[in-house]
Amino acid sequence: MRRSVTTLTVSSEGYQGWTVLRVAGEIDLVTGGQIRTELHRLVAEGRRQVVLDLEAVRFCDSSGVGVLIGARRLLRSCSGDLRLVLPPPGGTGPDGSGGAGAGGGHVDRVFTALGLRRLFDIYPDVASAAAPPAPPAPLARPA
Repeated sequence: MRRSVTTLTVSSEGYQGWTVLRVAGEIDLVTGGQIRTELHRLVAEGRRQVVLDLEAVRFCDSSGVGVLIGARRLLRSCSGDLRLVLPPPGGTGPDGSGGAGAGGGHVDRVFTALGLRRLFDIYPDVASAAAPPAPPAPLARPA
């Protein structure tokens, strides 16, 4: 009998003043603690601007969703900023494949089904997530 082993890899790097946490694999009850631990470590080091790149996540269950909501809560509690990278469903996965097997699309579908997209700042890629916000449009002056 062959057993499936849940795997997750988490790595971090700096990008344009943000800390990018790249997550690949499956986020569930077994693996979610890795993300939580890494986020707490980053916050303890004083990093308050975090991009959570979920492009290579193939699966996320309800406990994984709880980890992501907890991440949002943690960064907001210390006046931080959390941005998620979720490629659109049917987009190209990190390995160049597309369709339903593409990473990140699964998390996007879960977020959409649960109505969670409104809670997070979601971007299609790391470059967009780390970009500074657009300046406000100038006010029109009456003629």
